[in-house]
Amino acid sequence: MGMFYVAGSLPLPWSTRMKIALGAAKGLAFLHEEAERPDYNAKLSDFGLAKDGPEGDKTHVSTRVMGTYGYAAPEYVMTGHLTSKSDVYSFGVVLLEMLTGRRSMDKNRPNGEHNLVEWARPYLGEKRRFYRLLDPRLEGRFSIKGAQKAIQLATHCLGRDPKARPLMSEVVEALKPLTNLKDMACSSSHFQGMQAERVGSIANARIGGRVQGGFPSRNVRPSRSIYMPNGPHVSPYHHNQQPDVGQSSG
Repeated sequence: MGMFYVAGSLPLPWSTRMKIALGAAKGLAFLHEEAERPDYNAKLSDFGLAKDGPEGDKTHVSTRVMGTYGYAAPEYVMTGHLTSKSDVYSFGVVLLEMLTGRRSMDKNRPNGEHNLVEWARPYLGEKRRFYRLLDPRLEGRFSIKGAQKAIQLATHCLGRDPKARPLMSEVVEALKPLTNLKDMACSSSHFQGMQAERVGSIANARIGGRVQGGFPSRNVRPSRSIYMPNGPHVSPYHHNQQPDVGQSSG
């Protein structure tokens, strides 16, 4: 995933992110379900979890825990047993990266936000405030329905029970309709209202943090907004900005 972390770059469009997710899902689905011999090698990033598929009547590969922390399924970390559902979990992490614009592990983030999945879990079930999970650099240029469906899919892939996670072929079918949806959030009055509320809460939190008469203000509660200033936290889903100043950013 390192190729998506490019300093001084523009955010990848929503449709591009969904197409990348669909392509990755198709590759995993083929290797899991269509290849003559199912291959349980890890397929995402540099996991390097297993060399050979299961033998005999085994349904998993036993191997010492290797690869990139932050992508590995919890049952794999605990037992060393690698199955196709371990790949489904890892795909869920990658999909979550695409949605949030955050790395799976980022120690430059504040405490409690280093691990993407752990940070995101409390928000995954908040259907009415799903936008809190989305990359703020998209500035509302994402499909409302597509984002809701993609977050729901990521939640299923990241399920703690491996048996409850979907097959990759099911993931493919869920992603297919999301690449061409046009219901952009920036055109929604509801989303615009939520954005205005967020901006107001951030401003109030800053005022409330100031010392007034030697004592911190108790009248304003800090904002729960998860959006962070751009700062050093570059989104993993950016493409290089072209030097041509006349080119549109899309």
